[in-house]
Amino acid sequence: MFNQLFSVMKLMGNAGKIQQEMAAFQERSAQLTAEGDAGAGMVRVKVNGRMLVVNVTLSDEAMQGGDRELLEDLIAAATNQAIDNVRILVAEEMAKMTAALGLPAGMNLPLPGL
Repeated sequence: MFNQLFSVMKLMGNAGKIQQEMAAFQERSAQLTAEGDAGAGMVRVKVNGRMLVVNVTLSDEAMQGGDRELLEDLIAAATNQAIDNVRILVAEEMAKMTAALGLPAGMNLPLPGL
């Protein structure tokens, strides 16, 4: 516990490095993308590291099905899967950033907007 406190106190004196690492993290995370799919690929959704949907692709089969409720469910499922996948990538980037700052493993900084 005291080691973690010491690490945080040490960082407080180095606010410039923290700001640089946070800016770099936010830039890297914005570039991350992950996909989710549902209905055996009938619906594909791509989400970026800021949790914004950047692309939705519907197969011809999905469009011809005519079942609106099923299509809506597939879109929701693919979107949720993509968000889960990109959260994993963002968490990996966060771990890299905290390691670069010398913070103990598992100690994450709050991220505005994410």
